[in-house]
Amino acid sequence: MRLVLIFIIGLLVLPPAHAETPPHFKQVLPGYTYQFPRDDFSHDGFRIEWWYYTGNLQDAKGRPFGYQLTFFRVGLDGANTMDNVSSWKIDHIYFAHMTISDIHGEKFYFFERINRKGLNNAGAESDQLKVWNENWSLSANQNAHHLQAQEKTTGFNLKLTPIKKRILHGKDGISKKGSADGNASHYFSFTRMHTEGEIFLKGEKFPVTGTSWMDHEFSSNQLNENLVGWDWFSIKLDNQSELMLYQLRDKNGGKDPHSSGTLVLSDGRTRPISSRQFSITANKFWTSPHTQAIYPAGWVLTLPEGVLNITPDFADQELYNLRSISGSYWEGSVSITGKLDGKKVSGKGYVELVGYEKTLRQDLPK
Repeated sequence: MRLVLIFIIGLLVLPPAHAETPPHFKQVLPGYTYQFPRDDFSHDGFRIEWWYYTGNLQDAKGRPFGYQLTFFRVGLDGANTMDNVSSWKIDHIYFAHMTISDIHGEKFYFFERINRKGLNNAGAESDQLKVWNENWSLSANQNAHHLQAQEKTTGFNLKLTPIKKRILHGKDGISKKGSADGNASHYFSFTRMHTEGEIFLKGEKFPVTGTSWMDHEFSSNQLNENLVGWDWFSIKLDNQSELMLYQLRDKNGGKDPHSSGTLVLSDGRTRPISSRQFSITANKFWTSPHTQAIYPAGWVLTLPEGVLNITPDFADQELYNLRSISGSYWEGSVSITGKLDGKKVSGKGYVELVGYEKTLRQDLPK
């Protein structure tokens, strides 16, 4: 689940969430049939799309790292109707965010890219898994995904191979975020991918291994107008199960009823989790020295199967003052302990917190 793009396009190019989707963009409605590998590629008929990767890695000496790389595509009004073949035309905007968490040193590195499709500065292919923003790229070779992103002397070069099969979220891969038609996304994940490669920190190379998580979503008008932000969790446990949860926060300070998740069992079977079946309680808070935003910095997650305690690997993992969203959000590596089905578990994962620095706005003009 990658919701921060809605924040981005809500600020820059999208109409209010309650407005009708322009007719030249497809809506997310029941009856869609997934076809792979085709649905791994770009879906230019939908307005918004992203490919999202996070991972928890370590070097040969056990030094831990976290990373995140996300490629965003946003179709502008008229993108599928303009009869303009010029390489300068602007029918899509492409964003990318890249972070590295040096957990041992408690240092956080983040970078962003903003480009249009014209002149091959950025793009996403519809006939192969190939997405790029300048020299940052996502590609595939047979079953493996390859991530390359470097800003001067900091970045990574990673190979990711699925350990478990691709899973669909929501009902038949349609993840509802509101009650109106189209308030949903097509959403699927590889929840556990073996990862190997190199991380670069200011020119120093660290060969690393570990596991990663991949999300792919595409939609046109997914959020409802009552939201102010969200907390999203991806968790990989040592019992070989995984968990995705998102808690949508409404204007009254409560949890929106369309909050939901997916539990992936060790054998790959999935169980949907409704809003009524989980609670997330923040038990610690952190004030950003960069933005003065107050973020949760520790959570107790309660499920029918048990209770998990989630703790940031270090507090300052905020992407602040980003040009691409004219704002800030927190997204970082976390550690998990607890019990499920009466057995102790531990794990690693990622958490994304949006709407704490300033309330999500979806009512700006295009």
